[in-house]
Amino acid sequence: MKRTHLVYAVAALAMAFSVSAAARDHRPSVAVVSFTNNGASASWFHGDVGSDLADVLSNELSDTGDFNVVERQKVNAVLAEQDFARSGRVRQGSGPSTGNITGARYLITGSLASYTEDTSSTGGGVSFGGFHIGGGKKQAYVAIDLRVIDSETSEVVYSRTIEGRSTDHSIGLGGSTWRGLGGSFHHSENTPASKAVRAALIEASNYLDCVMVKRDSCIAEYRAKDQRRRRGDEKVLDLDGG
Repeated sequence: MKRTHLVYAVAALAMAFSVSAAARDHRPSVAVVSFTNNGASASWFHGDVGSDLADVLSNELSDTGDFNVVERQKVNAVLAEQDFARSGRVRQGSGPSTGNITGARYLITGSLASYTEDTSSTGGGVSFGGFHIGGGKKQAYVAIDLRVIDSETSEVVYSRTIEGRSTDHSIGLGGSTWRGLGGSFHHSENTPASKAVRAALIEASNYLDCVMVKRDSCIAEYRAKDQRRRRGDEKVLDLDGG
């Protein structure tokens, strides 16, 4: 009897592993390509920032556990390692083989559509010796146009404008203002700009997880968010037109 129970337990465990593996096999295979700037005024968007943003979104998607994230930005390094393994200088069987690179069914692209920043004084603070301490408020807003492209058909299957905001009340020295993200996204993580971008990328990850994997009540929530964003944009356009 005990042996029978053990057999059933092993079979159940094997089935659980099989179901888990099948679930992983059915995860959407995605690759995030370098972000671009679609004419937004953002002095921090230069150099490798576009690649940095793609890396951050790739990490966020990977952390959900719902996507098979394929590396595309550093694929040349992978190919170089495979070529090195075939050169005869690597111990046989220890290097990577060719023909096994996973293809991405979906390509995810992002374009910076809008960026605004505001560094203003909220009053108060203390001035002495040419320096001013306190009374500062820093705000940042970013909008990213996100698209998901079917690599087989080139069809845009999902698209959305993702927003991120950040407000920071802090103590500042002198009249200097913050410098945004600077030359690299990872080097200024505490600036309002990087916080706003990070918020947008987390929102992008949540949105993609919703529409590509979960497909539940979250879709209605994102539709409502998009309607609110559109109404806000219309109000701004009306003010500009007046």
